[in-house]
Amino acid sequence: MSAREFWKTVRRITASGGDGYVRDLEALRQPRPKVVVLCGSTRYWEQLHEANLYETAAGRIVLAPGCNLKEPHPLWADPAQADRLKQVLNDLHLRKIDLADEILVVNPGGYIGDSTRSEIDYARKLGKPIRYTHPAPEAAGR
Repeated sequence: MSAREFWKTVRRITASGGDGYVRDLEALRQPRPKVVVLCGSTRYWEQLHEANLYETAAGRIVLAPGCNLKEPHPLWADPAQADRLKQVLNDLHLRKIDLADEILVVNPGGYIGDSTRSEIDYARKLGKPIRYTHPAPEAAGR
């Protein structure tokens, strides 16, 4: 799927406003905007960033992964340190789900990996609404 098709889907899902920006009008009427957490594989780092832009333009507070361990960085250059950091980041992301009103799964081509699947399961147990940027085979049956 091309990047153009991906964002066409995102715009369709979030409902485009007349000025070209996506708006969640109901959220803007609330005492505070909705908080959405982005879930998905960091292999789609650019798509996560774009979803953050669209969700922010929609008037939502966005919580997202803050580290991409697939990219080299001194903080996780040592494999043992990388393993410890991965656990810390996984736990931190669950706390972001705790804080969020809903989650948006960034899943180009319908891809959902094991970590994202466990985050979806966790959000479901909490009763959080879940949206997807692309149709997900598992989402249809639940």
